[in-house]
Amino acid sequence: MDRKRSCMLCGGAVMLLLGHMINALEVPLDLPQPPTITHQSPKDYIIDPRENIIIHCEAKGKPHPSFSWTRNGIHFDVEKDSKVILKPNSGTLVIDISGEKAEAYEGVYQCIARNEHGSALSNNIVIRQSRSPLWSKEKIEPITVQRGMSLVLQCRPPAGLPPPIIFWMDNNFQRLPQNSRVSQALNGDLYFSNVLMDDNRNDYICYARFPHTQTIQQKQPITVNVLDIEAMNDTVLAAFLNGSDFWGDSPSGERAPTFMQPPGMHSTSMVLKGDALQLECIADGLPTPDISWSKVNGDLPSGRFSFHSFQKTLKITEVTEADGGDYRCLAKNRLGSNHHIITVVVRAAPFWISAPQNLILAPKESGMLTCRADGNPKPTVTWSVNGIPIENSHKDPSRKIENGNIILSDVQTGSSAVYQCNASNEYGYLLGNAFVSILAEPPRVLTPPNHVYSVITNSRALLDCASFGSPLPKITWFKDGQSIVDGDLYIIHKNNTLEINVARPVNSGKYTCIASNSLGNKENHIYLEVKEPTRILRQLGYKVVQRNSMAVFECKVKHDPTLFPSMIWLKDNMELPDDSRFEVGSDSLTIHDVGEDDEGNYTCIRNTTLDQDSASAMLTVVEQPDPPTDLELTDQREHSVQLTWTPGDENNSPIQLFLIQYEDSLHEPGVWVNMTEVSGTSTTAHLELSPYVYYSFRVLALNEVGLSEPSAPSRQYRTNPAQPEVSPSEVEVIGTSPDSMTITWRELTGLESNGPGLQYKVSWRQEDVDQQWTSLTLANVSLYVVTGTPTFTPYEVTVQAVNDYGPGPRPEVVLGYSGEDLPTVAPENVKVSVQNGTVAEVSWDAVPLSTVQGRLNGYKVSYWKMRSLHKQDPEPEKPQELIFHGNETEGLLFGLHPYSQYTLNIRAFNGKGDGPTSSNQIFETPEGVPGPPADLKVQNLNLDSLVVKWVPPVEYNGHLTGYLLKYQPINTTDELGPLKELLLAANETSITLDNLKHSTRYKFYLNAKTIKGSGPTVTEEGVTIMDEALIRHPAVEAGKVPPAGRMFGSVNSSVEEDHAVISWEYLGPDRNVYVEYVVDNSKEPWKTEFVNGTRTYQIRGLKPGMSYRVRVVAKDHSDATVHSTEELLITVPAMTSKQVDIATQGWFIGLMCAIALLILVLLIVCFIKRNKGGKYPVKEKEDAHQDPEIQPMKEDDGTFGEYSDTEDHKPLKGSRTPSNGTVKKDDSDDSLVDYGEGGDGQFNEDGSFIGQYSGKKEKDTAEGNESSEAPSPVNAMNSFV
Repeated sequence: MDRKRSCMLCGGAVMLLLGHMINALEVPLDLPQPPTITHQSPKDYIIDPRENIIIHCEAKGKPHPSFSWTRNGIHFDVEKDSKVILKPNSGTLVIDISGEKAEAYEGVYQCIARNEHGSALSNNIVIRQSRSPLWSKEKIEPITVQRGMSLVLQCRPPAGLPPPIIFWMDNNFQRLPQNSRVSQALNGDLYFSNVLMDDNRNDYICYARFPHTQTIQQKQPITVNVLDIEAMNDTVLAAFLNGSDFWGDSPSGERAPTFMQPPGMHSTSMVLKGDALQLECIADGLPTPDISWSKVNGDLPSGRFSFHSFQKTLKITEVTEADGGDYRCLAKNRLGSNHHIITVVVRAAPFWISAPQNLILAPKESGMLTCRADGNPKPTVTWSVNGIPIENSHKDPSRKIENGNIILSDVQTGSSAVYQCNASNEYGYLLGNAFVSILAEPPRVLTPPNHVYSVITNSRALLDCASFGSPLPKITWFKDGQSIVDGDLYIIHKNNTLEINVARPVNSGKYTCIASNSLGNKENHIYLEVKEPTRILRQLGYKVVQRNSMAVFECKVKHDPTLFPSMIWLKDNMELPDDSRFEVGSDSLTIHDVGEDDEGNYTCIRNTTLDQDSASAMLTVVEQPDPPTDLELTDQREHSVQLTWTPGDENNSPIQLFLIQYEDSLHEPGVWVNMTEVSGTSTTAHLELSPYVYYSFRVLALNEVGLSEPSAPSRQYRTNPAQPEVSPSEVEVIGTSPDSMTITWRELTGLESNGPGLQYKVSWRQEDVDQQWTSLTLANVSLYVVTGTPTFTPYEVTVQAVNDYGPGPRPEVVLGYSGEDLPTVAPENVKVSVQNGTVAEVSWDAVPLSTVQGRLNGYKVSYWKMRSLHKQDPEPEKPQELIFHGNETEGLLFGLHPYSQYTLNIRAFNGKGDGPTSSNQIFETPEGVPGPPADLKVQNLNLDSLVVKWVPPVEYNGHLTGYLLKYQPINTTDELGPLKELLLAANETSITLDNLKHSTRYKFYLNAKTIKGSGPTVTEEGVTIMDEALIRHPAVEAGKVPPAGRMFGSVNSSVEEDHAVISWEYLGPDRNVYVEYVVDNSKEPWKTEFVNGTRTYQIRGLKPGMSYRVRVVAKDHSDATVHSTEELLITVPAMTSKQVDIATQGWFIGLMCAIALLILVLLIVCFIKRNKGGKYPVKEKEDAHQDPEIQPMKEDDGTFGEYSDTEDHKPLKGSRTPSNGTVKKDDSDDSLVDYGEGGDGQFNEDGSFIGQYSGKKEKDTAEGNESSEAPSPVNAMNSFV
């Protein structure tokens, strides 16, 4: 766009072509500018006559424009019409039509917005009133048509504005069913390609719905009589046709299609570009024709066409010029075909190619206004200036018109104006306003300087560089000093906004935009930061808590580390109460001691400066209300009383209502009955009472949680007796036998009796017979049987309540019938028409009503299969029964067996039972497809052969013509190979398939066939035998995994104390793989465990120290092994003794104490002996070795001087005593006997060592100098354990 603005006309005078086109850029309102229309009503404005007329016109400009209107091309003086108001600072008209007819304001309106710089015009707005006229009265004669002929029922609704929507319905307001035979045309008429006897009806009603006023108009019902002339004689036909129109004058046999709409072979349709095209073809014919569509010399437009009304209508949306041409609709049935060509002509209302754009020019600049529009026919383009045709406007030397464009050159200050371009043809018009404003303005950057844009990762970043200037500035973008080019990474919009469609952290940085024109430059820096989004990790949970409990809401969030999300908690969109019970944590809200006021909607908002996330949940505090108190009875009257009470505590949930109950201690003591309800805001109720009742009252309160406990009862209130006020209800007359009827009723309750001595007066008489009522009075009963009545005769019956205070109100008369008897006549003229192998149609003549002896409930059709026509069945099937209610005399029998013989009879039935049965009708069904073959099996014969066996179908459904066998291999990934087919004779039940691939699974498909086709498919799988050479392997060395067969790969194992894990490779299917194992050198049977589709298995329950032989096998469906690995020998390690912390055991502590005491005694003895003489060379040898670790015994701590550390009391270097104080047996091999010369060192009887102490020390040093320290006394004690 910038490049276009900078282009110059070549040759002669240098002229700026496009000047400063303003699209999205707005001229700052602080600068002078002509008016611009910002909002207006649509061109075609249909108004509702019940509402005021509002015609919108809004505009902007500097100074603010004034407004005026024209109506039908003449100035419309708004001030002279009191019904018309012009909104302040606006051009919008408001017309008050109350008391006026809306027609008076119909017309063409145009708004003019003007200021000192020019005038802008709105579109011509055509105001029309919506209309929904009534249907003209007409007398519609019945239409008589011969069966099979075509028919058109015309609708022809009154013309409305906008046009009505047409639909056809019946008297019950149900849409009439439509299909390929019967359908509604685009003009609303109902077309029948051929009529059936079922089309006989008197309620074909066309409705027109006017959408603007939402009113529906109804046409008079149309009656259609369909005749089967071939079945009628002349006398009957003449009587039937008397007084009706006859549709059709030729035989109604089958015929090839002809076109009803549009007629003939060719028609033309015109459509405007952009509209929807609907082409229609409706054909007559018998059988009903099928309709198909095609475009001559082309294809239907992909993605824009659809078929409607059962293929009779072709609809193309958003029509283009390419959719013009010839379209063929083809009607076809089995007797022939016919086609119709529709030529589509595409016209176009004017549309913009280049609408005029506002120009802002600096003085002495040049520019051009273009107005390019197209249409069909080509629109006429005219220019106006400030609403005046340009040829009639004042002459301007800087303006000229060339090729429909206005060229401005060397413009001067004060020559601003608004130009109008009008493009029109016979199908519409376009009106475009474009102002030319003469300004001299250096560049402005309207976006604030050094503005920082922060966006969330993967969102769109829009960097604004809003600018203005005259001449219009050119905008250049830079990032970090590098020029930005419009491309994949960046999009520079026409308004100079820089867009990064998917912002990522790498897009962060400094951006610079420079605006420049001939009057100067303006630079602005912008910064972009891309952040991570803020997300609440888990939605808040809905809380329902009891009063005085605790509620906790968690609100954890993930966010960008440079953003610091705050947490705001709201209650009902308000701040939390200032209450110490509300504890706000770092990511939670805890409410302690919840009360009724805490109920509400709690929202957690975690927001940053860039984004936010929120989650909400309801807190509901629940508890039932307390019962009401202080019940009082006031305003006591004979049949009413006033009850008042005091409500109990609502318990944090408003009381919705009060339920008032009463107890009648006279008739039903201890039983409380709901009497009435009043609103939760009431504390009083006026109660209507019945006579002869001993009342007590109580009240219960209800809130959202439930009902309260009942209040304490009120005092008792008694009413006086009176005569009954109601009659017994639910009076019924039931015919129980042909000569009697039973009268039943619901007895009055004690509350309804109104007094003592309640009885019932029962009266009856025949309807429409001049005779007296027969009556009797009964007590404590609710039925009476009247005998000696004629069969199914109507009676009038009444039941009246009477007590000791008089009779009740006059009861209503109830009509009933005496008992029914069985029908006496069977249906006649029973006919069966077989439709196909499973469906038959049955019809019969209705029985005379006089023979029904009751109310005809319908007919029962019994039918049963006698035998199959293919084979003799052992016995006929049980009869099936279909019930047809009312006066139906035909129906369909479904679910029949093909190729079978059936017997059928019909009987009428009423409420008493079934009448006599008609004579049996025998019919046969034709052949059908057979049932599936039974018991399909596949057996392996040898390496490359399989035997397929089956049993013929249970249901032949005709004569078998053969079998179709298909099979294909299945590879190791369950993919299917090529499919082969074999046709087999009907008498075959097995086949051997040779030349198959060994060790391969095959899938088989088998169908039985009759002349009607193939029956259901049965499938089975089989595997050819594996080559035995593949599973014979030479012996292998012990400890090595033997080689596996071809289907099995490597086998590995790992063994633990009580289980082993076996893994393997297998090329075959995993559905029948097992792991088998047995104890080595055992005669026990192999144990088998199913693998269940995996390649690794864990064998549990193995005994430690035992050896097992293991193998993996694959089996077929007969459980025979077809593949196997060689046996794998595994040994389970012996169970290691578990280390026990014996330092805490009592026996160990006692033993240690005894050993310590023994050592102490021995050391004392040694010490005494040593002091007596040099009998023991130990001291000298210690001195000779000068072991630095051996020090004299300290008297203060009781340790051995020879074996202790004199510095830190650290453990000896050879000691590994655990930190927990336990002593393990294997922690040290040192013992006192190790200090002899041999391994069998021992004490003499006097306690001296046998053997040389130094000899052992030298031996230890010679063996690797593993430890030069003296042994720990603890280790010495260990040697005695």
